[in-house]
Amino acid sequence: MKIRKALSEDAPFLAQMILQSSRADKQICIFDVIFESKSDEETLKNLEKLTTTTAKNQCHYSNFLIAEIDGESVGSLCSYEPRIATREVFLDSLKEIGRDSNAEKFLEILDSCNFDLNKRTLVFDYMEEIEGHMDVGILKALMQKSLLTARLKGYRIAQTMVEIGSLETLLYYKKLGFKEAKQKECELYKEKFGRPGLVLLTFEF
Repeated sequence: MKIRKALSEDAPFLAQMILQSSRADKQICIFDVIFESKSDEETLKNLEKLTTTTAKNQCHYSNFLIAEIDGESVGSLCSYEPRIATREVFLDSLKEIGRDSNAEKFLEILDSCNFDLNKRTLVFDYMEEIEGHMDVGILKALMQKSLLTARLKGYRIAQTMVEIGSLETLLYYKKLGFKEAKQKECELYKEKFGRPGLVLLTFEF
C-alpha cells in the first residue's frame, strides 16, 4: 500500500469519495442541496470542480491523502485547518464554479447544527475506502500519515463530525482512538436528511 498526496487529476476519485462519505446511506446529502442536483453525475461533476478551485476550501485536493494498492486509488482522507478553510473560502469556491445560488440554504443548515470548533485543531473528513477494500488497514494508514504531518505543523488534537445514527462510522472512529466530545440534535438537519444531528469526536496525539 502506498499513501500519497492527492493531485488535481485525482478530482474524479475525490468527488466519488466525498459523495460516498457525505451520503452515508442517506438519500441526499448537503452537496445535493447546494448544487440542486438532478442526478449523481451532476453532483459528482460539481464536486470535481470544487476540489480544484483557486480558493482552497475544505474539499480542495491539496487537503487530501490517497491510499493506493497496486496503482489503484482505494481510499481517501481529508485533513484541513478550520482557521484556513473557513466558511468564507467555501462560499468563494461556490461562487468560482457558479454554484452559489443556494449558499443561503447551506449556511442555514450549517448554523443550525454547528459546533464551535477550536481553531487550533485539525479537522478530519471524507475518510473513505472503496467497496471491496474494507478492513485492510487503509484508513489507519491514512490517519497515521496525516497525524505525522499534523504533528510537524504543531497540532495535537484532531476532530471529526459523524451523524447521529451512523453507528458503523462511529464505531470505526472509536476503534481508531477518537472519543465522543459533544452531541448536537438539530431539527433542520433531521428535516433535510433524516438524521437527528451530529456527534463531535476528538483525538489527542
